Amino acid sequence: MTTMKSFIPISPESHFSLQNLPYGVFKPTQAAQARPAVAIGEYVLDLSAVSRAGLFNGPLLSGSDCFLQSSLNAFMAMGKPAWKEARATIQKILSVDEPTLRDNAELQKNALFPMGQVQLMLPAVIGDYTDFLTSKYHITNCLVALYGPECQIPSNWVHLPEAYHGRASSVVISGTNIHRPRGQKCPLGKSTPEFGPSTKLDFELEMAILVGPGNEFGTSVNVDDAAEHIFGLVLMNDWSARDVQAWESQPLGPFLAKSFGTSISPWIVTLEALEPFACEALVQDPTPLPYLSGKSCKSFDIPLEVSIKLAGEENTSIICRSNFKHLYWTLEQMVAHHTINGCNLRPGDMLGTGTISGPEPESLACLLELSLDGKNTVKLGTDITRTYLEDGDEVILTACCEGDGYKVGFGTCSGKILPAIS
Repeated sequence: MTTMKSFIPISPESHFSLQNLPYGVFKPTQAAQARPAVAIGEYVLDLSAVSRAGLFNGPLLSGSDCFLQSSLNAFMAMGKPAWKEARATIQKILSVDEPTLRDNAELQKNALFPMGQVQLMLPAVIGDYTDFLTSKYHITNCLVALYGPECQIPSNWVHLPEAYHGRASSVVISGTNIHRPRGQKCPLGKSTPEFGPSTKLDFELEMAILVGPGNEFGTSVNVDDAAEHIFGLVLMNDWSARDVQAWESQPLGPFLAKSFGTSISPWIVTLEALEPFACEALVQDPTPLPYLSGKSCKSFDIPLEVSIKLAGEENTSIICRSNFKHLYWTLEQMVAHHTINGCNLRPGDMLGTGTISGPEPESLACLLELSLDGKNTVKLGTDITRTYLEDGDEVILTACCEGDGYKVGFGTCSGKILPAIS
């Protein structure tokens, strides 16, 4: 890809290049109405101001009020042709050779805001949230940690992308504090449960699809068409109370162990921005059933990182380096499987990938794996260790692809653990 340049100064280290242009929602002040935006360098570009200036003048967006809303749902629902038209317009008005915004001081005043001075919001109204389990490394490591090395992956796992239905109401924006959850636990060796704060609080490094156009109730999405329904990806932390999860998940699955909070990053990176980093997905053996077997099997080379910042400390400790390409099931297969029974997806729905662990020890993407469920300790610096998260710990996820002279990144997804509410 030819390196495009913007009239806005962009650091070579910035996640938010002209090649990226991730979408989000912000408020310029606490009292202002939320409005859609894209990130560009250290700024946010107010798309409502761009729209009111009449700059979205293509056939699909001219006259549309999609950028005059307080969420991205209306724009997400318009589909890929509208997304491409918007991206082309935004890249043009931000480019170094285009005077429309570059030479208009009044429009810049109304449309460009320093990112550090605005409030970033959830980018969409998330109606439903499903979390998949698509990493073979993750499920293998969890089974070993919990049940020993002789435990095998369930035979159905290699035939379908498993998932559970999460709680959309407790999906929160990066930077939101997370209170340690309380719940029932049954310690090893005991037959009756006890109630109290979780002592095995964990993070999970994930990414998530934000759905664009949905499908009608009673219909399904063909795996070869599934990418048309994916608006983009965000970082996601699926906070997990492992002791609560172990007790309540027999036999149905997680409930209170997950529903107390799920953090996502504020910027949605589109599949078009990620296309230069596409790669072959992992080989699937056995071959999936026909409804999951598309013409191509694609993933993305997205380096991922997790660090922990201790209370009162400035420095962080990196505890995981993984990559999106380690996932066994693809984004398209997740969408196809979710809808194959006639379940309708809607714009703004969120589909988590599950924990993105890889084959190397440094790529284990949760503390359950890293500590073998508390049997080992994880080093944070020279003299501090963890088995699970403690109050005051801040978990920071980040992801960034490096192109030829530019970066396409997701920013960060962070959350700090506060004590349980008594």
